[in-house]
Amino acid sequence: MTNPYGVDEIRPAVVTIDMHRGHLDPDVATLPLPADVSARVVDANLSLLGRARMAGIPVLHVITSYRDTEESSSNAFWRAIADTNATRSNVLRHNLDHMPGVQPMPGMFVEGDRVVDTKKRYDCFLHTDLEFTLRRLGVNTLLITGVNTNSCVLTTTIAASVRDYACIVVEDCVDTVDGPEYHDAALKCIRRAFGWAMPADEALREIGAAQTVAG
Repeated sequence: MTNPYGVDEIRPAVVTIDMHRGHLDPDVATLPLPADVSARVVDANLSLLGRARMAGIPVLHVITSYRDTEESSSNAFWRAIADTNATRSNVLRHNLDHMPGVQPMPGMFVEGDRVVDTKKRYDCFLHTDLEFTLRRLGVNTLLITGVNTNSCVLTTTIAASVRDYACIVVEDCVDTVDGPEYHDAALKCIRRAFGWAMPADEALREIGAAQTVAG
């Protein structure tokens, strides 16, 4: 029996996007969220991940990391906005792999989680082994969290949707350096065309309810 999320049987995983110090640790962040927003997003993710692990849901962390500046400056837009007044003007100094920004926030990773640390662009699937790992785990439904709502989260949700995953963005576990207007706009785009967006409590409840219906 098909459930409300369009798959015959929900087989979920949590995918966190760039829950690293480069966005979320005010002491070292190169593209920081406001400190209060960072703290809220980190706490919400830690809560969600703990509950997901207890339910036996796999957790995957996708982390941006660049060997050198050339790997980011080859993007035309990023190169154009570098060192301007744009929100992301520090992009060419963001998450170089020798910097502390590439480290997951404390407590985010625990033994048994999986890490994909070859992300170079907003799309978590592009030239990484994320899809290979999800397919090997038999996953068809993604609970997506992380930073930034209007770039990496949105782009990855689109990429997952066109690969036929059911996508649920956990809205209290995502946010953006670009502010509330862009956060809200991204969630509206996702709800309209690519998947669902809901708070963590509802997402976990819906996964359980859908699994019961499918069984």
